[in-house]
Amino acid sequence: MKSIRYYLIFVLLAGLALGWRGSAGAVRLKDISEINGVRSNQLVGYGLAVGLNGSGDGKKAIFTVQSMASMLEKMGVTIAQDDIKVKNVAAVMVTANLPPFAKRGNSIDVLVSSIGDASSLQGGTLMLTPLKGIDGKIYAVAQGPINIGGFSAGGAAASTVKNFPTVGRVLSGATIEREVPNAFGNQGTVLFSLHHPDFTTATRVVDSVNAQLGAIYARAKDPGTIEIRVPPKYLGNTVPLLASLGNLEVAPDADAKVVINERTGTVVMGEQVRISTIAIAHGNLSIIVKENMDTSQPLPLSDGQTVVTPDTEVFVQEAGNQLVVVPKGVNIGQVVNALNALGVTPRDLIAIFQAIKAAGALQADLEVI
Repeated sequence: MKSIRYYLIFVLLAGLALGWRGSAGAVRLKDISEINGVRSNQLVGYGLAVGLNGSGDGKKAIFTVQSMASMLEKMGVTIAQDDIKVKNVAAVMVTANLPPFAKRGNSIDVLVSSIGDASSLQGGTLMLTPLKGIDGKIYAVAQGPINIGGFSAGGAAASTVKNFPTVGRVLSGATIEREVPNAFGNQGTVLFSLHHPDFTTATRVVDSVNAQLGAIYARAKDPGTIEIRVPPKYLGNTVPLLASLGNLEVAPDADAKVVINERTGTVVMGEQVRISTIAIAHGNLSIIVKENMDTSQPLPLSDGQTVVTPDTEVFVQEAGNQLVVVPKGVNIGQVVNALNALGVTPRDLIAIFQAIKAAGALQADLEVI
């Protein structure tokens, strides 16, 4: 019995040391941060989409004609630009994201977007297109059939369009030809960058990492950056270390904030929002003006004239909502219940929160987007 008691005490102390990683609100470290240096790179290229059913660029897109003439010349066909009058070719920009640690020979998807006056890329095929990085080097080449996921059809008097027929994807259409150099496995330190910098969250991450590694290997350089020294047994083999650290569960802290979108009538409140003791009354004033036109006809065989006389009716109605007292320090659920008792709409809720903030009773940041 005594050994079981000591075991329970040990489990309790271990849970406290690890910050109760399984507690409510905890998320994985990999979901709230990213490792410095592990990022994608943008690629871009210019190419031609061929095989269109008369929906390609017209004569106004001079660059398309020039590109066709240049392509044909490289294939041994010499032709004047004025003689090119096809409508089944469109000039396109090809973009893609080169994922981190991508190796030569891997395939990635590419996005094809028309830059001329083509009406649709449906049924088209992307010609061989080199994709370059910001340094001007070619990292991938793309080619393949274009999938637009929609259609456009119509006649002389009507037409219909689904999705965007001038933008499409080539699934696994690019092959990586050059790798991005990195020395990730030889680093002595690893930096984690929090998506939302916060002093409390950074402190919790440091405590969890040090508890996991059994020594002080982590420190917070600032509220958004966690520096971790690679333990000796993981030098040159950081993949297992990052795999274990990425699954650490940390409860992130958040600022008290109310976000309002007046265009859509959306109100989002954070968990930490608090309101001081305040009384709220909200009533809607409705004014309806109804105007009718009556006609006054003269008697038969008289010299009178027909006269139009207006008849105006005005109705005024004001809601009789009573004062609702919101106590101090209530949580988000109680705030919602108190405001729902007023029977307010999201549009009214925006005005109420702005008034509460002006009164100094809203203990949170009010952000209007």
